[in-house]
Amino acid sequence: MERNDTSTTDFILLGLFPGFQHVSLLVYLILLVYLIALTGNSVLIFLIWLDFRLHTPMYFLLSQLSLIDLAYISSSVPKMVINYSLGKNSISRVGCGAQMFFCLTLGGAECLLLTLMSYDRFVAICNPLRYPIIMSPKVCFQMAVVSWAGGALNSLIQTLYTMHFPVCGLREINHFFCEMPAILKLSCEDTSAYEMEVCVVSIAFILIPFSLIMASYIRIFLTVLRMNSPEGRRKALATCSSHLTVVSFFLGPGIVVYMTPGSSHTPELDQALSIFYTILTPMLNPLIYCLRNKEVAEALRKVLGKSHVSK
Repeated sequence: MERNDTSTTDFILLGLFPGFQHVSLLVYLILLVYLIALTGNSVLIFLIWLDFRLHTPMYFLLSQLSLIDLAYISSSVPKMVINYSLGKNSISRVGCGAQMFFCLTLGGAECLLLTLMSYDRFVAICNPLRYPIIMSPKVCFQMAVVSWAGGALNSLIQTLYTMHFPVCGLREINHFFCEMPAILKLSCEDTSAYEMEVCVVSIAFILIPFSLIMASYIRIFLTVLRMNSPEGRRKALATCSSHLTVVSFFLGPGIVVYMTPGSSHTPELDQALSIFYTILTPMLNPLIYCLRNKEVAEALRKVLGKSHVSK
């Protein structure tokens, strides 16, 4: 792919795995994944909005997760595909900062929301009698606001501080989008102190949420084991296993990228892990919840049945 002439303030996105012989195949596969994620999350949001039986706290939070995933995957994939299609690999400094801001905002919001979703399951299973009071519509709305606002505030601080570092020499970002660790590697100043601060922030947004989620599910599984109803155990484990699968796919790679020194892993590993939580997870989330949640599957069959009858 030829490089275009750029201004001195532009960055060069080297793209997906520079030097790989079959990059075009990867780009088309990612475009397919993007279309599946776009369709799946949109359908899930539509079903939750349409079906009155899904107007519950769990599905409200799930609709927020789908909304975050839609925006998250759209913050990087379209730009990557357009750059590849046009043979253009430059991005302005402002555009790079904006892309970083949105990616960090949505990633942080998803971390917080996944934690709150585990709390919702904890209350529903361990304290079902008080569930309608604890998880009121007002509380659910506040949870959504906290997730979005918390992610945005952290992202604003991190983006402004990351982008203030001067860049020396080639302005080539060995990535397919402007991710913070890749930008820091371009700085001609020592960024080790700031990387330590990023690790501390990541504890608040990744490690603590992960620990709280695990604590919630330990309590949940202990409660499920004491249930007398096999159907109740099955239903509880189905919803919880869906959420745990999403958590492991999303937070696992994030821990490696943001909580380990940049020198300890290669750009190729960073890209592979980034693909996992920015592209694959947004595609898998609606599939996991649709396949493992009986209510969502029934709502989908209901809509498809009405559509078939109307024809």
